[in-house]
Amino acid sequence: MHPQQERNDAQTRDLCERVRGFVDDIAIPAESPAIARDVAALDERIAGLRVQARQAGLYAPQLPAEQGGLGLGWRALALVLEEAGRGFLGPAALNCAAPDQPNMLTLLRLGTPAQQERFLAPLVRGEQRACFAMTEPAPGAGSDPSMLRTRAERRGQRWVLNGHKQFISGGVGADFALVLAQTDVGATLFVVPAATPGYRVVRDIGMVTVYQIGGHAEILLEDCEVGEDAVLGEPGRGLEYAQIRLEPARLSHCMRYIGRARRALETAQAYVAGRESFGSRLADLQQIQAMVADSHIDLHASRLMTLDCAGRMDDGLPVKQHSAMTKVFVSEAVNRVADRAVQMMGASGLSEDTPVSMIWQEMRPFRIYDGANELHRATLARRLLARA
Repeated sequence: MHPQQERNDAQTRDLCERVRGFVDDIAIPAESPAIARDVAALDERIAGLRVQARQAGLYAPQLPAEQGGLGLGWRALALVLEEAGRGFLGPAALNCAAPDQPNMLTLLRLGTPAQQERFLAPLVRGEQRACFAMTEPAPGAGSDPSMLRTRAERRGQRWVLNGHKQFISGGVGADFALVLAQTDVGATLFVVPAATPGYRVVRDIGMVTVYQIGGHAEILLEDCEVGEDAVLGEPGRGLEYAQIRLEPARLSHCMRYIGRARRALETAQAYVAGRESFGSRLADLQQIQAMVADSHIDLHASRLMTLDCAGRMDDGLPVKQHSAMTKVFVSEAVNRVADRAVQMMGASGLSEDTPVSMIWQEMRPFRIYDGANELHRATLARRLLARA
């Protein structure tokens, strides 16, 4: 191994150890089922954790150093986000949680200097939150973004948006939204401050997920007027920009959820090692041993796929196909791991006495988030068959 690579690997290992210590000693003790679905309480709790993360030198690992981050590549980030993801509040404490992690990267890539100063800088500092508003009620856009029905019409030097968005993660209390809307030249991405007249959060949609910053909002846009400077990137390229955002976003989800599933497995292993039934430890039963082994196999394979895709991103290679395959496999693998953890622990795994039940609840939606797995499979198959 090249000496420089050895130094980089040693630095990453040290960072991972420090993140794990932060999560175990600070972020996990800050968890409480009482705040798991309380948007305001989560914001307050995370604000305090971010102060501690900055002091520990762990803040914003995904951002370049000139933006106040740690400047990690995707390979290193995969390892760090797994450690952060062991805690429900770990990624948010480090300001590398969805939806703001991909929001920041999108603004960094597409934003003008003025847009970055107005919108990106407060996100980086943790002073504001944002959401990405694409999904709509039927018959609007969901897994198929081409069904977009929200419209933006140009009126002089202004744009007027009308539409209905739902299941917008982080939308409750967000300071602004990245809104995908159809225009005469095609889908276009807009930055819309939440204080803009005509922008209204209708409700927080109750969802199975927990510890989601900003909940899941239903949003109405009614004659919501913004200026030319609200366009992010170029008009008509919104669907392309959405995919640019989603590919690293779904990979980052894989990284964090591998950590969360690992925590469920660790909890279940400790339980079966100490629980006796019918004259022996649960850990001595072959059916339990098989579940433990299969879970470690799932996590190992998930890490390898995620690291391979991360390496391609570091090397500047396209990852459309690889990120889709990784998302499908990892979302199903971590769901299996969490489900086995519940089964190994019985009623304890279904209670809020341990984190396992909430981790199990979190894993199921990942097969739908960032594109349903069925859609990814169909798209992958079409590409592969076309080559044949």
